[in-house]
Order: sequence, then structure tokens, then C-alpha cells
Amino acid sequence: MNDSNLPESREGAGLPPKTCSIDRLVTRAADVDKVLSGAKTATRRNGRYADVGEIMELQGERFEVTKVYRQSLGELTDADAAAEGFGDVAAYRDSILALHPGMPWLPHMQVWVHEFRKVQP
Repeated sequence: MNDSNLPESREGAGLPPKTCSIDRLVTRAADVDKVLSGAKTATRRNGRYADVGEIMELQGERFEVTKVYRQSLGELTDADAAAEGFGDVAAYRDSILALHPGMPWLPHMQVWVHEFRKVQP
């Protein structure tokens, strides 16, 4: 069993405290556009930005966080990359490394995955 099976709840039970607020979860214009179009349903961060059940608002649209868990970069699949709005892991990796020059891509490196879905009116 890996960390992705940690208990989840609206209060974040079983998870460490958040390191940032949900309003910082998706901020890049290109990523906001992907979320609004439905092409991006997850984002990975070095810290935990949200609890399950929290609402993120982007340009008047609301998105509910449905899962929060840890994942190593080596566990990433093409399906994970697609949820991030990319065609495959290589495209996702290249984008992340372009945003963070000098950052290594290490398979054992852990990130926080935040999955979300649009809240229907």
C-alpha cells in the first residue's frame, strides 16, 4: 500500500497541515484555461494546498477538491499526465522543468496530488 491510500475527509484527517491556501492551487493562466475547459482535473504541488471538499473558484466557476494524496514522480502514468492536461508523462515533465529551471526530476521525489471536479450549479 502506498501513500495514495491515506484516509481522506473534509477536514483532512490523516493528512499533515496545509502548506498553502487553495487560492494558490491553480494560478497560471494556461492552467486556469485547462481547468475551465475540463482538460485539467488534477494538479501536483510540493505542498498540500487543499482539503477534500474544499472549493476552488476560477473565473466565477467552482471546483470541488475530491482527493488529496502523495505520489512519487516515478509513479506518474500517462493517465496522470492527462489529468494534468498533457498528452503524456514526458510532456508534463518537460513543462514542469521549464517552469522550474535547475530542478531535478527524481523518481523518488514526492508531490501532493489534488484532484478536483466542477461543481454543477
